[in-house]
Amino acid sequence: MNGVQYINHPLIKPDTVEQRLYQLSLAGEALKKSTLIVLPTGLGKTIVALLVTVSRLGKGKVLLLSPTKPLVEQHAAFFTSAMNIPPEEIVMFTGSTQPVKRLSMWENAKFIVSTPQVIENSLLGKKIDLEKVSCIIFDEAHRATGDYSYVYIAEKYFQQNTEPLVLGMTASPGSKPEKVHEVCGNLHIQSVEMRTDSDSDVSPYIFDKDIEWKYVSIPVEIKGLKKLMDKVLSDRLNKLQELGFLLPSQNRFTKREMLDLQAKMQTQLRSNPDQRFYNGISVLAEIFKVSHAIEIAETQGISALSKYLERLENEARSKSGSKAAKRLMDDLSMRQAVHHLEGCDGNNPKLGLVRELVQKQIFDAPQSRVIVFTNYRDTAELVTEALKEVPGIKPARFVGQASKYKDSGLTQKQQVEIIQKFKDGEYNTLVATSVAEEGLDIPATDLVVFFEPVPSEIRSIQRKGRTGRKHAGRVVILMAKGSKDEAYHWSSNRREKNMQDTMKNLNFELEAQIKGEISNHAASNAIGGQKVLLDFPQQNTQVQSKNNAAKVFVDQRELRSQVVRALEKMGLDIVLKTLEVGDYVLSDRVGIERKTAEDFLSTFLDGRDLFGQISDLARTFKRPLLIIEGDGLYTSRQIHPNSIRGVLTSIAIDFGVPIIFCKDSEDTAAFIGLIAKREQAGKKTEICLHGKKTAPTLPEQQEYVISSISEIGPSVARKLLKHFGSIEKVMTASREELMDVELVGPKTADRIREVVSGEYKG
Repeated sequence: MNGVQYINHPLIKPDTVEQRLYQLSLAGEALKKSTLIVLPTGLGKTIVALLVTVSRLGKGKVLLLSPTKPLVEQHAAFFTSAMNIPPEEIVMFTGSTQPVKRLSMWENAKFIVSTPQVIENSLLGKKIDLEKVSCIIFDEAHRATGDYSYVYIAEKYFQQNTEPLVLGMTASPGSKPEKVHEVCGNLHIQSVEMRTDSDSDVSPYIFDKDIEWKYVSIPVEIKGLKKLMDKVLSDRLNKLQELGFLLPSQNRFTKREMLDLQAKMQTQLRSNPDQRFYNGISVLAEIFKVSHAIEIAETQGISALSKYLERLENEARSKSGSKAAKRLMDDLSMRQAVHHLEGCDGNNPKLGLVRELVQKQIFDAPQSRVIVFTNYRDTAELVTEALKEVPGIKPARFVGQASKYKDSGLTQKQQVEIIQKFKDGEYNTLVATSVAEEGLDIPATDLVVFFEPVPSEIRSIQRKGRTGRKHAGRVVILMAKGSKDEAYHWSSNRREKNMQDTMKNLNFELEAQIKGEISNHAASNAIGGQKVLLDFPQQNTQVQSKNNAAKVFVDQRELRSQVVRALEKMGLDIVLKTLEVGDYVLSDRVGIERKTAEDFLSTFLDGRDLFGQISDLARTFKRPLLIIEGDGLYTSRQIHPNSIRGVLTSIAIDFGVPIIFCKDSEDTAAFIGLIAKREQAGKKTEICLHGKKTAPTLPEQQEYVISSISEIGPSVARKLLKHFGSIEKVMTASREELMDVELVGPKTADRIREVVSGEYKG
């Protein structure tokens, strides 16, 4: 590796990209046909993408898709620094890019880096097409499953482009053959190219990676807690059996088996609304919660368990909390566990080991960089605080964006700032959850610590890939003896091996599949020389059908659903608008409000004005419709069926809004398409979007403010306001004065006083 040679290409800046034979070989293969590149983290998948890009730019634009904004920014910065083309021809699209600017940027760009959701929305809104795109690069290609945006974009690309080329990039596509086949099928992959550390053309660039496993013993006090919670778990499993549900051995009731049983119960409940299934689903919810508590106790320790039980307690006393949480936290053994927890030492033996490992690394090599991975945010906080106490260690907690109970996430801007400070040495240790596993430009580290193993081979490979990239590295995996840690560790190892075996066999299968398709296609054409449906280009058919297609006005927020994709696939003319009333407008007289079963139930609990929405819909359209989509209307939340029936009755009878129940997004789209075609058949008039929301009255706003306090529903809010006369008087009333109001007991009064007088600690 002495005397570095650089790539010499007119579109790559001189002395910028090191020449590596395996990268050139991979790029060469990727230019022949649509290819999935599987390459360990740190070995330059992005360089392969660059080589393919500069080779395809002469044929048209190149589009690189990456899952998150930080990754998009990272790729845009690299390609700008490496490619020898005007910077204005390299553009970046994220959710913050104004839609009005995207069209001109798209037209003038040669290389576009974007999050997939932006491109999907632009395609659905007919703002762009992919006809002039010579190659699409899918970063983290293993995401191309299910309803992820990659799947739709690839489908449209092969419809709209006569010479499509796809490059998929991943460090780990998965261990299950069916999952890898799904990714390849969705991206139209024809070849898979894989390199491992042991390949002869890769090994010269690989540094030693020392992997160790360190065991800790579960403390006696945790075993005592586990014994109490095991008793609760055993009781709930017995209840399930008493209800007539067959269970595997109690010692081997895995999360997957629990999820499978839950799905079966919900399926049976749809055809047979027996109370036994309602009870079973509720008991199973308790089993999920107590099983999770046991796992946290074993693998994370006292402090993490304490925080989890605090959240459960908060859920149990919340107005929107589940009955499962309430029953669980009222259970005598769980109360004993909580009481026992208060007297326990919060130290976790893993915590001391992490402190020792990081301290030694920093002491021996002060310029070192370290990442400690953990599955849980609570543990990340505990580890960060513990490391702050050690001289020389400068830790930063690195978590995702979502904010949870007493836990604010990091914005993408904050994440980028932390990574930069880690590069600069302001921090020398990242304590990270899964957000640091995928793709982000985190510098090569000297030590990676797994606070616990992960059962996923993809995540395990990504974590290990954070070290041994530019110099020798070390990986230490911590495991609690006799806990799920051990099972997860061996599961991950087995899946990594399975993944390599799967990849070895996949190319043969893909080649056979392609040959079979070509043979079948040729045979079909040979029959009397008659063309079959597949012989006609899909994109032309679709364009022709658009001229007579029914038009559907869709609210922008509905882009998050799969309904819009399904409508577009059916050939309907989608027009995206910001609708004030309804989600879909099909004619001057038909407007539709769509809610998933889960969303419909959430309006019962989170204070949203469902009846206000329905009232606006009924007032605006002569033929209003409510679509409720999906399963679990009577099972996914702990709400009495009669309460749900009462709301449905009111919508249908009091507001005169018919309700259509749809199985899934495709069923919803089929109904919408049918109604749109019927409404617009033979009519030339333009649809007028005239709906306006009704502004809430002052009493409605006052009720909303009071009912936003946990434990208080609309009826209690009205009684409080009628009794005291104003929000101000409710908020300043004493506990005793509050309890004078009908339906307000000590618990509700205490909650109001807690919210009003409690110190803000945001």
